[in-house]
Amino acid sequence: MSDTSTSYASARKGIILAGGTGSRLYPITLGVSKQLLPVYDKPMIYYPLSVLMLTGIREIAVITTPEDQDQFRRLMGDGSQWGLALRWIAQPRPEGLAQAYLLAADFLAGAPSAMVLGDNIFFGHGLTELLRASDAQTAGATVFGYQVADPERYGVVEFAPDGSVRSIVEKPVRPASTYAVTGLYLLDGTAPSKAARVTPSPRGELEITSLLELYLAEGALRVARMGRGYAWLDTGTHASLLDAGNFVRTLESRQGLQVGSPDEIAFAQGWIDRAALADRARLFAKTGYGAHLARLLDARPDEAGQAPGSKEPVAPGAAACVA
Repeated sequence: MSDTSTSYASARKGIILAGGTGSRLYPITLGVSKQLLPVYDKPMIYYPLSVLMLTGIREIAVITTPEDQDQFRRLMGDGSQWGLALRWIAQPRPEGLAQAYLLAADFLAGAPSAMVLGDNIFFGHGLTELLRASDAQTAGATVFGYQVADPERYGVVEFAPDGSVRSIVEKPVRPASTYAVTGLYLLDGTAPSKAARVTPSPRGELEITSLLELYLAEGALRVARMGRGYAWLDTGTHASLLDAGNFVRTLESRQGLQVGSPDEIAFAQGWIDRAALADRARLFAKTGYGAHLARLLDARPDEAGQAPGSKEPVAPGAAACVA
């Protein structure tokens, strides 16, 4: 693949929205947050975390329910094991995706941001390049469009003849295209102030579509299209959670590489050294995940981030850069 292990730094701060009740996964989520459930061999939240890391983001706020936050902290700590700085924000009540920008306003402090939903998985050759090209657009908003067979279930992009965005309609009866808006949003530093202007929808939520419409009205909304080589998975139902686990298992079993590994991304980015990676490999020594980290250490010191026995760089995040 074309991804490299060279370090990249983004000026953005990251947000992972991992709140909500997970009611579509009841009774499983009566006792544990949805974003802590396993997707094959890793907690679900590792995958969206990996997307932000691939974008070069090291300051990340994780928004959780007050009840679940201790469990997340136990899993992820302060992020220093990956060379990150994590901030923990409690969401007292889920009141729509745009609410995240109000909750994170002090954390962002005027910085541009990348927000990813905690139950979304992204996979694809060239994902890192797509993320970093979008990251370079510091003004306005960039969302990611993905072709789906059932667009009426999503927020759908309507394109003008010149390819620009004409509208985004939430769950349209007659979709204007087959491109759904995924759960990844790169917004500039005005996002919190714009979110403060959003009024609740009929269902009582601050809709992300309403926030994006404010950017669209300014002519500042872009859609980066994910082509056929990408996969976007939403793990919000029992069936889709199982499908995502099988998807990751198939990729890892066939290629012998990891998908959505924050440890490997941190090492490839140069955010942690070999000693830190060795500590993580020992922690997970009884698992295939730990064995993979140990194999990374088998490379000579001057081949850090390369596959053992190869001159080709391992994609940050392994397999094909997913999260």
